[in-house]
Amino acid sequence: MAGGKAERHGDHVSWFRQPGVLAALPVSLFLLVGFAGPLLMVIGYSFMPPRTFSLDQAPTLANYVSVVTDSYYLSFVWSLWLAVVTVVLLFLICYPIAYGMAKLFGRWANLVTAAVAIPILISENIRLFGWVLILLKNGIFDGTMQTLFGVSVSGLLYTVPAIIFGLVYVYLPFMLFPLVIGITMIPDALKEAASDLGASRWQIFREVELPLAMPGIMIGGILTFILVLGSLAESKILGGQVIVMISDDIESAFTFAQNWPKGSVLSVLLLALSGLIVFVLFRRIDLDRIIGRR
Repeated sequence: MAGGKAERHGDHVSWFRQPGVLAALPVSLFLLVGFAGPLLMVIGYSFMPPRTFSLDQAPTLANYVSVVTDSYYLSFVWSLWLAVVTVVLLFLICYPIAYGMAKLFGRWANLVTAAVAIPILISENIRLFGWVLILLKNGIFDGTMQTLFGVSVSGLLYTVPAIIFGLVYVYLPFMLFPLVIGITMIPDALKEAASDLGASRWQIFREVELPLAMPGIMIGGILTFILVLGSLAESKILGGQVIVMISDDIESAFTFAQNWPKGSVLSVLLLALSGLIVFVLFRRIDLDRIIGRR
């Protein structure tokens, strides 16, 4: 019995001394201190009385109740709705482009990749302010339409469609590139076999292409959904606060309102919602197949 315990103890020690474990230890400690620590503090603050700045008060659920009583749930609804609309629009826009990059464009696919990726290197706020100059009343687009056709198209800025346009513009690469990976995984032989068996183009898309490309679609959709859910600049710069997203409420609570517990509870609920969505959807994705393990 003693020998068995000693052997198991030796196995644990030898496992800890493995090069991979030792190499991952610094990163694990960094994540523990830099990510888990602040997250635990945010969770702790969410149970503190409103407008307190220390963790030595009696815990309370008042902040969670205020999410409903003070109508903060409307910000969650707006954020969820905008995230869903953005994901759907991005899928409709990006799928044909991704299909061309994966199957049709050949060497020109690199040019498309560069055209999509280069704007990511420029600050998001700078790009959005550029669109403000274009969409503003008497701005570039409105002025051009008045000069050429005598028609004013003012009123494009500071609207919900302008916010959606900004979200689609900013997060397009995060949907496009996973779609390219997913479509690349579709064997051409399967499509040819389906066509030989009499399947129409729509049937091939629905029964062959879409299911096989689903891992890329799911990853792009999840990534885009989570990013849009926590977005801030688009609603402020292009929307002019015509609607308030949950990230706006979180920023206001931590800054102008100086109500850390309120900002913490909104952050916790946003993290919980995002984590639940990721957990449920990632169970439907075969990551081993995507990275080529099988």
